[in-house]
Amino acid sequence: MTVRRITVVTGTRAEYGLLAPLMKSLRDDPRFALSVIATGTHLEAAFGGTIDEIKADGIAVDHEVPLHIEGDSPTQIAAAAAAALSGVAEVLAELNPDILVLLGDRYEILATAFAGLLSKIPIAHIHGGETTRGAMDECMRHAISKMAHFHFTIAEAYRRRLIQLGEAPEHVFDVGAPCLDTMASVSRMDRPALMHSLNLDEVDRPFFLVTFHPETLGERDPRDDVTALTRALDRFRDHRVIVTGVNADPGNRVVSKAFEDYRQSRGQGVVLVDSLGYARYVSALHLAAAVIGNSSSGILEAPAAGAPSVNIGERQAGRLRAASVIDCAAEPDEIAGAISTALDPAFRAKAAAAPYPFGTPGAATRMRDILATVPLEGILAKTFHDADPYRTIAGAAQ
Repeated sequence: MTVRRITVVTGTRAEYGLLAPLMKSLRDDPRFALSVIATGTHLEAAFGGTIDEIKADGIAVDHEVPLHIEGDSPTQIAAAAAAALSGVAEVLAELNPDILVLLGDRYEILATAFAGLLSKIPIAHIHGGETTRGAMDECMRHAISKMAHFHFTIAEAYRRRLIQLGEAPEHVFDVGAPCLDTMASVSRMDRPALMHSLNLDEVDRPFFLVTFHPETLGERDPRDDVTALTRALDRFRDHRVIVTGVNADPGNRVVSKAFEDYRQSRGQGVVLVDSLGYARYVSALHLAAAVIGNSSSGILEAPAAGAPSVNIGERQAGRLRAASVIDCAAEPDEIAGAISTALDPAFRAKAAAAPYPFGTPGAATRMRDILATVPLEGILAKTFHDADPYRTIAGAAQ
C-alpha cells in the first residue's frame, strides 16, 4: 500500500478548530503519514499561545514556524507574512509532502500557499469560493484558491463560484462545513462548569458571546465600531458579556484596547478571554443568549448550535446565511435592535429550527477519502476551465 504524505498547516485557534477532525482522521488512517506545521498566532503569547491546545488534543506538531508578530501595521503584517513564506518553504523542503492541506484566507496561509506553489507541492484548499466583501480575506482566499489544485467547499454555491474562477470541476468537491464535525466531537460543558472555568459566579445570569475583528477594508476607525457595539450592549445590563480574543489582522490592537477600556468601565459584567478553546467555545455557543460580532463563527457555528447571531457591518458580507443570522450596521441603535430581535422567544424558536445551509456532518471523512484517492499525476500543470468556452472566445474577439 502506498502511503501518502500529507502536511497540514495551521495558524490560528479558530482555523485549528475546523481542521482538528480531519487531522485526527489522517493521523489514525494507515493510508497517510501526517505532518503538522504550526505558525501564526499559535506561537504568540499575546494571542493565547494556542499551540498548547493542539498538543492537548493529541496532535503532534512536527514543526513550528514563528512569525514574530510585532504589531498590526501593514509593514509589520507584511513582515510576518514574509516570515511565513520563508519559514514554511524551508520546512516543506524537508518534509516534501505529497499534498499540502490549507484552510481559509489569512495572510500566513496565503504565504504558505505561495511556498507550496514554489515547492511544486499539490495544494488542497478548504473553505474556498466564499465571499467576505468587508475584509482583505476576500482577495487572499481567492488567491489561495488559484494556487490550489484541489478544493473542499462547504456549499454547492461556493463550488460553482470556484468553477467560475476557472477551477476544474472534477477537482472541486462540496463536502460540507468542517465545523459540524468539530462541534459534534467535543464534550460540551454545562452552564455551571463553563462559568466556573471562567471564574464567574451568578451561574444563571444570561450572557452574550462576542467576537469582533477589524473590518480591514472599511473606512471607519475600528474603535468607532467597537464603541457602537459597546453602547448597544450597555442597554442590556442584565446580560454578562464574554468577549473572545481578536485576531491578528491590521487594527487588532485598537480593537483589543477598546474592549479592555470597556471592561474597565463596566467592571465584572465584561469578561475578556484570549482563547476559550474549542470545547468551551462550542459550549458557550449553545448556552449564550446571543452570539454577537462580525466573526465567521456567527455565520457558520452559531446556526449549527441553534443560536441566534447578530452580524455587524460588512466583514462577512456575501456569505450564505441561515435565517438565524441578523445583519445590522455598526450603529448603536441598529445593533441594539438586532440584539432585541435575537432575544425574542419567537425569533429564538425560528433560529433553532432554521435549515442549515452548509451541509451535514462528515466533512472530515469525505475529505480524507478524497485525499487518499485523488490522482496526483500531472496535477501541477493547471488548466483554466472556461465554463462556456464559446462565449469566452467570442467575447474576447469583440
